[in-house]
Amino acid sequence: MATGHYVRRVEGVHGAELHAAADGARDQSYFLFATTQAQLDYLRFPLGDMEKSDVRALAAELGLANAAKPDSQDICFVPEGRYTNIVEKLTPDAARPGDIVDRAGTVLGRHDGIIHFTVGQRKGLGLSGNDEPLFVLKLDAARARVVVGPRSALGTDRMELRDVNWLAPAEAPFDCVVKVRSMRPPVPARVVPLAGGGARVELASPEDAIAPGQACVFYRDGRVLGGGWIKGSFGPPLSATRASALADISPR
Repeated sequence: MATGHYVRRVEGVHGAELHAAADGARDQSYFLFATTQAQLDYLRFPLGDMEKSDVRALAAELGLANAAKPDSQDICFVPEGRYTNIVEKLTPDAARPGDIVDRAGTVLGRHDGIIHFTVGQRKGLGLSGNDEPLFVLKLDAARARVVVGPRSALGTDRMELRDVNWLAPAEAPFDCVVKVRSMRPPVPARVVPLAGGGARVELASPEDAIAPGQACVFYRDGRVLGGGWIKGSFGPPLSATRASALADISPR
């Protein structure tokens, strides 16, 4: 099966491999980390080695009606960008009003549903009179709480993943680079496989606004080694020596 995703399928020594696209601005490998080895065996990505401008030129040459179609900025099933409508339909409880609290649990205000917030958000909190800007640190769905705090509290350098999909052998800890959001640059890290399909990830430097439910994808030299879903961050900061060692990993 051939798809129009901007990602490359490379025949490796041990079978098909998933690699980032040649056009880095269009690369979709982060979103396709959950592609299994069995699926990759029969998938083809003919646009993976092409720049978007070349794809448009080829489409125009072939007389295709969508050669000059504007780029889509939305998920295909959310054409108007109203993500809250989809989430509320699937999880009505996410629209339940609740409290905005600080890290100590002190109530600072009210909200109309955690559906309207995301970790790292600053604007739209409806809070004033604070000595420093406040950011969303955590969403407590069970208690309908939005936990806020200073920007310094957003950073974390370790996280645990669930449901990891491996596209390369991984029986022992290994160094690589990882992405925690599609448009963020990859950062050096160590990945430790865990029993039960999970993994622990240690970052060379803290990343802001890491939230449960986001994907963390592992790369080496542009190849997708695997990835999983973030369960949460944990532990104290890494030692300066360990962070320095990780920082020496190539950011490719």
